[in-house]
Amino acid sequence: MAGRYVSKIFCGERIMGLVVGYDNETAQFKIVYEDRNNEVVDKETLIRTLAPPDLIDRLFLSHRMPRLLCNLQQKVLDSEEEAGRLKFVFIENDGVDEHMIWLIELKNLFSRQLPDVPREYIVRLVLDINHKSIMIIRRNQVVGGITYCPYLSQRFVEIAFCAIMADEQIKGCGARLMNHLKQHARNMDGVTHLLTCADNNAVDYFIKQGFKKITLEKERWQGYIKAYDGGILMECELHPKFPYSYLTTMISHQRQAINERIREVSNCEIVYPGIDFQKGDDGVPARPIKLEDIPGLKEAGWTPDQYGHSRFKTSNASADTVSNQEPLTTFMRSLLKQIYDHPDAWPFKEPVDSDNAPGYYDIIKDPMDLKTISKRIESEQYYITLEMFLADVRRMFANARTYNSPHTIYYKCATRLESFFSVKFQSSLQYSKIQHTHS
Repeated sequence: MAGRYVSKIFCGERIMGLVVGYDNETAQFKIVYEDRNNEVVDKETLIRTLAPPDLIDRLFLSHRMPRLLCNLQQKVLDSEEEAGRLKFVFIENDGVDEHMIWLIELKNLFSRQLPDVPREYIVRLVLDINHKSIMIIRRNQVVGGITYCPYLSQRFVEIAFCAIMADEQIKGCGARLMNHLKQHARNMDGVTHLLTCADNNAVDYFIKQGFKKITLEKERWQGYIKAYDGGILMECELHPKFPYSYLTTMISHQRQAINERIREVSNCEIVYPGIDFQKGDDGVPARPIKLEDIPGLKEAGWTPDQYGHSRFKTSNASADTVSNQEPLTTFMRSLLKQIYDHPDAWPFKEPVDSDNAPGYYDIIKDPMDLKTISKRIESEQYYITLEMFLADVRRMFANARTYNSPHTIYYKCATRLESFFSVKFQSSLQYSKIQHTHS
């Protein structure tokens, strides 16, 4: 739920809020409103007073929540920009009183958000006539911004400072701020690249905005900007046609169009009932289940020829699954007997006794042994492909090496028996009715 936008009538005015966190212990959500008032509520209060219940539950339970929240964030920002509550303005030191006030506010914001940068340096660059700034203005207050210097002859912009108030960052304003700068720098200044020297705290943000380590030829930037100690020189190449200011909206419309097309040609929204599947401790089904009887399988495009797809085929493969199962069962039964009779097989003939191996089932979540494998073979229902049989045998050896240390007899038995199994499998395959198709 963190990141969910909600609205509420507060002091006679409808204001926007954002769910910024959830406390698992108290099962309560924290909400920060536009006027910076905070509120802590439980889920029922959130549903009853702040948003439609079905939407809350969908977002609360959906694995697609991050994407939905991103779309919600962009829609809210779009509406705030259209209503004039949120503005992105480009300002320089032109002597206009209002502009100077905003530049001072931006300078103060940088000083608070970038405590490691000397304040004198911030003042000098923000108020420098060769530098420009883009600011986020909410309710006539500066809540974020970027100060940059355009080098028009070299066709790049150097970003000096970038900072946003914490409660604005979670609303998605950082990406939108950078997109506005990209659009303006390309269209108005005619540049092709944005450059910056990012410290470790800022690298992740710039990477998300399309920046990477600089590859621009040195002749373009050397002597104009310099890399700082502890910083990474990064670049973002501007695409000549991307509508950066409306990029998120465009992607949202494209995604919506694709989803609508998928719904036209797909029945993926249909939910079929499950099956009553019971199995024993060995994993063998209590009763046979035909794949064609599984609800929705045929509707999804399944055909009988896909049953038991394997790289190993019987020499007389046919559509009859019973005929195909017989040589497979014979082969697995013969191979298992050779393993069972080997001198190193004694630790694997029965399931591990937890009394003799403390904590075994806490470490090994998928135990396997020769007795269980034998039951699965004899059921003639479990191993419908040779790969399934091979996976169980290899898991048995891997479990032994996971639980036991290399110097133990169990570890050594597992290694020797697995080597024996590999040799016997290859040699037995040559004289059986099983063929390796290499597909």
